[in-house]
Amino acid sequence: MKTRIFGLLLSFILVFSLAACGTKESNNASNDSNKAAASTEKTTGDNSLQYILDRGKFIIGLDDTFPPMGFRDDDNNIVGFDIDLAKAVSDKLGVELVLQPIEWDAKEQELATKNIDAIWNGFSITEERLINLTMSKPYMENSISLVVTKDSDIATMADMAGKTLAVQSGSSAEEALDHEANKAFKDSLGKINSIASYVTALMDLETGNSDAVLMDSVVANYMITEAGKDFVVLDEHLVAEEYAIGFRKGEEALCEAVNNALKELKADGTVEKIATEWFGSDITIIE
Repeated sequence: MKTRIFGLLLSFILVFSLAACGTKESNNASNDSNKAAASTEKTTGDNSLQYILDRGKFIIGLDDTFPPMGFRDDDNNIVGFDIDLAKAVSDKLGVELVLQPIEWDAKEQELATKNIDAIWNGFSITEERLINLTMSKPYMENSISLVVTKDSDIATMADMAGKTLAVQSGSSAEEALDHEANKAFKDSLGKINSIASYVTALMDLETGNSDAVLMDSVVANYMITEAGKDFVVLDEHLVAEEYAIGFRKGEEALCEAVNNALKELKADGTVEKIATEWFGSDITIIE
């Protein structure tokens, strides 16, 4: 009888130990992503990562009309490459991903008031954003290019002289257009239509209200392919750029944790899997 009780006790201890090991292993991924960032918090007093971990949620602000990075499917669910990538990062950090659609031209205000924790939705690195925000390492290349109809007589940027250009309000395309380096091109335009979303801007192009749309080439190529529209992206571009994630200025700990998570996801093949599902291959530049 004592032998049987002792055997049952040993079995219980073994099962408990295995369960504990399983829990430990499942937490290793998020712990590894957070260690370096935690040291940053101790050194600088920046508690941005701990703020997320304590709350158990990571809220990202996005434009939900920006395929393939973040948009609504036929069932009104928010989907996209950035959404899948952010979900994988959140799993690494051990927190829940919360998607918060925002007005794109108010994104910095949404971040500053802590309505969101990061701007993550085809968010381009610009000089102004580097000054005002903490930006992650770039994860994808992009260019700001002109989209025109296939039968358009516009083949170069010079052909836009006196024409009407559509651009999304608050976008990096608008910021690039306003840059001093592109003043000559902007001054050559006949009219600029500032529009709330690229979806609407392309509709404006289709109806002939605008002669071209200035937008992200990654988004343009995806939308043209998916919608089967007779649009083309011109080879000449206004500026080459890179996508990254924007955080409140000084929130280096959270930024570092996200960078670490992306690096680990690249190494284990998760990034390649997500990118291939959306683009047919891994076009990211994560190292």
